[in-house]
Amino acid sequence: MSTQTCHCAEHIAAAYVEHHQHTGEGEIYQTSLMSALIDGVYEGDTTMADLLKHGDFGLGTFNQLDGELIAFDKTIFQLRGDGSARHADPDQKTPFAVMTFFKPEISQTFDHPMSRQELHDVIDSLVPSDNIFCAVRIDGAFEHVRTRTVPKQTPPYKPMLEAIAAQPEFRFDHVNGVIAGFRSPQYTQGINVAGYHEHFITDTRQGGGHVQDYELACGTLQIGRVSKLVIDLPTNASFLGANLTPDNIHAAIEQAEK
Repeated sequence: MSTQTCHCAEHIAAAYVEHHQHTGEGEIYQTSLMSALIDGVYEGDTTMADLLKHGDFGLGTFNQLDGELIAFDKTIFQLRGDGSARHADPDQKTPFAVMTFFKPEISQTFDHPMSRQELHDVIDSLVPSDNIFCAVRIDGAFEHVRTRTVPKQTPPYKPMLEAIAAQPEFRFDHVNGVIAGFRSPQYTQGINVAGYHEHFITDTRQGGGHVQDYELACGTLQIGRVSKLVIDLPTNASFLGANLTPDNIHAAIEQAEK
């Protein structure tokens, strides 16, 4: 009886994932909380293979805060502390990541330069409600992209604002690439990153990082609206002992995401 029950549960879970992949009904899967990352919880048990069961598009980081994570087209890349990029291994783990099956409902092409703020204004006009999530992808030629990447940390871990104090920054000029990210509602601050959170990788897949600024020369914007959020909370000692509601959480996240 127990074996049959297990198989039945696995079948239902597989059918649920299959449903969301083919109906386009948006759902975000998230492992851990941004406030945990801010507090220095840099170890998780969720693997890259696990993430791809919940989405084909997203972003996050790796255990020990070892670079930035960008995912699209069912592939996950690690954007490293030296500005380089590589394919992530299936067994690498993450302390924080956000994934979805990307189902763009809105697409717009630009044949003239657009700043990051101008593109965000376009997205805000196309999806005016801040009460749902947007998955955002930009493919194109960029005049420049400015990024940063947190270097790998070692125990005992410092809080994130201390860890990023000396983070390296990089600038990619006249480059083609992909930006993948989310616009999250303001009410999710601390759970997620409220507002825009974007990562970049070059078309050669050799460089990238967490986006600080960019100017698009020409390219295509795709937006998928997402109305469901599923959070998988860790149960390890560092998460259970973390301060997830500090007084300065909004300012801390804004500083971390600059």
